[in-house]
Amino acid sequence: MDFTVLTTGHGLLYLLLLTFLEIVLGIDNIIFISIITDKLHPKNQKYARRIGLALALIVRLFLLTIASWMMSLTQSLFTFKGLHFFSGHSLVLLVGGIFLVYKSGQEMLENMRGHQGEDKKGKDNLKAVIIQIVMIDIVFSFDSIITAIGLTTDIKKELHADPMIIIYLAVIISMIIMLIFAKQVSDFINNRPSIKMIALGFLVMIGVVLIGEAFELEIDKNYIYIAMIFALVVEFMNIKMRKNHRNYTPKH
Repeated sequence: MDFTVLTTGHGLLYLLLLTFLEIVLGIDNIIFISIITDKLHPKNQKYARRIGLALALIVRLFLLTIASWMMSLTQSLFTFKGLHFFSGHSLVLLVGGIFLVYKSGQEMLENMRGHQGEDKKGKDNLKAVIIQIVMIDIVFSFDSIITAIGLTTDIKKELHADPMIIIYLAVIISMIIMLIFAKQVSDFINNRPSIKMIALGFLVMIGVVLIGEAFELEIDKNYIYIAMIFALVVEFMNIKMRKNHRNYTPKH
């Protein structure tokens, strides 16, 4: 592995860009982990978040060690009358998308029906939650790593060096940053029911995008991120408005 690439300005710039990319691609993951661990007993939530993100890091580092095999997963598995159907990558996205839509939709229905009360806290099995986190880790890791590897061609051309050390460091740094802020994100989402519903809606849309990508439909995720940011801004305005109305004292 070529460490000299980190001594150049371009190498450090690519490290910064890839780290930012990994953090953005990991937002889906950390939102899912935040919501799924909220149903655990409070003493197990921190443990589950750490295990979930640690497993995400292990999965991504492992996938990087088999990068050439991963890129072969983008090749079609089935051919019929000249048409190509499904690659290994597509099947992972399809299964993960269906799981994400189902799980997030289920959480939304439970919130709407009011089944998320304190009496249910702690009843969910820690092992079952960790298994669900691992499943979604694999899906998001595939998407994240294949995207990062796809950028290595440009890095090789410009730096004339092996860029894998940059990808390894970007993955490690991004996961450390997400681990540091996991509790704050989790508390922020789970302490605000309206924000939590927006986050769940975001996860449903990401699941739909994954299913679409499995069928080779080009869907720009940026539109979903922009829509989520817009929805959050509107909701923050609503929260501020409700707070002002509660504090308002009419003049007599």
